[in-house]
Amino acid sequence: MTQLMNYLPKEHIQVKDKISTWQEAVKITSQPLLEEKKITPVYVENMIDSVYQNGPYMVLADYFALMHAKPGIGVCKQSMSLLVTKNEVDLAGKPIKIFLVLAAMDSASHLESLQEIMEVFMDEEKYQLILKGNLTDVIQVFQ
Repeated sequence: MTQLMNYLPKEHIQVKDKISTWQEAVKITSQPLLEEKKITPVYVENMIDSVYQNGPYMVLADYFALMHAKPGIGVCKQSMSLLVTKNEVDLAGKPIKIFLVLAAMDSASHLESLQEIMEVFMDEEKYQLILKGNLTDVIQVFQ
């Protein structure tokens, strides 16, 4: 998990009680990366546009969306951020509670960290813990 903490530090993990739209969720999830200048607003817009163009293909499991856009465009440094919402947010007909933003510099360098994070989400116990939306518990899952 050591690699994972580099890409998803606790400062990039948020829990919110209520989010109205998936677009708002993407913007909130992206905020820490924008503040640290790891991505630009272009990347956020590209993620949103990608859903409009391609539908909810970023929904990988129940309540889980891996938000991303074309590698490199609007990405200054490879990074991730996570938002867990306590309410379901509709993303093109799919209910989502976990938004993970993946900002990749190219098509390959992020694969190891993505594999590590997917191992966390594939662990049913950890996944259920994340879904509960307790910030302290969520942070501990990724440390």
